[in-house]
Amino acid sequence: MLGVFSSSIMSPPDELVAAGSRTPSPKITSAALVKRFLDSSARAVSMQIGDHVQLAYTHQNESPLQPRSFAVKDEIFCLFEGALDNLGSLKQQYGLAKSANEVVLVIEAYKALRDRAPYPPNHVVGHLEGNFAFIVFDKSTSTLFVAADQFGKVPLYWGITADGYVAFANDADLLKGACGKSLASFPQGCFFSTAVGELRSFENPKNKITAVPANEEEIWGAKFMVEGAT
Repeated sequence: MLGVFSSSIMSPPDELVAAGSRTPSPKITSAALVKRFLDSSARAVSMQIGDHVQLAYTHQNESPLQPRSFAVKDEIFCLFEGALDNLGSLKQQYGLAKSANEVVLVIEAYKALRDRAPYPPNHVVGHLEGNFAFIVFDKSTSTLFVAADQFGKVPLYWGITADGYVAFANDADLLKGACGKSLASFPQGCFFSTAVGELRSFENPKNKITAVPANEEEIWGAKFMVEGAT
């Protein structure tokens, strides 16, 4: 799955900006990155949302135990990969039909977060048990919400394209050569919300998340870590 967002939606993390300018390396534009993704799979689907957001996904090479899914409801778009162990109890909690899947559940959880402020984001994500990574974009508020599970079972990466878009993808190879050194693994057990304005751990939301510059020979520009986390 792939999501690209212009600077009007999300400002790139300073650490990735610094890493990208530290060593000259190849970058391509967000449009070229989306084209690369679409060209890699004949069955890939792409969605342009306004002038500043594009989402894409494919079922090619997906794990049957961790499928990818997409849904949109009330102008809330969601890409989800993985499986929730407690999906049944969460569907009851949110009053969803028995047929509802993980991506529908995440949209409902996000709506609860948005509409019942100050409902804490870590409370919402912390209730999700299982292996997952997801990207939520709320067109009505231009809000981006991204999260990955605590064990990193579903990988997620982010970087900055040549035209300054922030790109999220579950495939590191897709972003290699597209984002230069401004490429990092999205930290497990964390979420990023443009409403909050920063990365946070959903187990330890008060703990600071720091980025350590990676070695020059690595493809990564920085490694994000939760302080005090084991």
